[in-house]
Amino acid sequence: MKQISLLSTAFFLLITYTMEAQDGIPQVTEVHEPVPPVVTPGVGTAPPSDAIVLFDGTDLSNWEKRDGNPAEWEVKDGVMTVMPRTGDIRTKQGFGDVQLHLEWRTPEVIKGEGQGRGNSGVFFMEKYEVQILDSYDNHTYPNGMAASIYKQTIPLVNACREPGEWQTYDIIFMAPRFNEQGRVTHPARVTVIHNGVLVQNNVEIWGTTQFIGLPQYTIHEERLPLRLQDHGDLVSFRNIWIREL
Repeated sequence: MKQISLLSTAFFLLITYTMEAQDGIPQVTEVHEPVPPVVTPGVGTAPPSDAIVLFDGTDLSNWEKRDGNPAEWEVKDGVMTVMPRTGDIRTKQGFGDVQLHLEWRTPEVIKGEGQGRGNSGVFFMEKYEVQILDSYDNHTYPNGMAASIYKQTIPLVNACREPGEWQTYDIIFMAPRFNEQGRVTHPARVTVIHNGVLVQNNVEIWGTTQFIGLPQYTIHEERLPLRLQDHGDLVSFRNIWIREL
């Protein structure tokens, strides 16, 4: 009887709320809590006030090699550039759900073709790659071109600028969720805006990035570093910042 009474009360309140809303009382549909915190936007592509600046053009203090040793990429004139064969670099801090802004440039002088031309990548949680590649008038497999989820999702369009020009990625990454048994309850998802153009629209990531074989999920920590790839090409980066969501 108590359960029936509670259900009746809830139904009555719902009907009352609906009738008041339909009767034109604006206060019924106003929500006053929570109040969003204030964030001051940056000018242009500058970081907003709540962003963590990962590279401001001065040094690699926020980065390290995958083995924990100091990063060896070159920093010059506000730009950091891959030093081939020194290895990938990763952030010292771990992240989960994030908004990332990153600017990158492939060499103006074209060398190689396909995957051998201006190749790098940004790995979220060191496991899920958004491809960086000179895809301007450069044929390769579409799920390996710039802004692809590497070997998974093809970008909606090719928004690459010419070699030697700066390009921007604005990426929303939502980390996967696992249950206590290690099974995926929510796959990772990603939205990518390349040079102001939406190219990945809240797509599902199928698992960790694999060069050979199919992607699959394995349970991991909730926060892991962001990684940039040394693929042997002189790809440069600047103005890297991230917001935790």
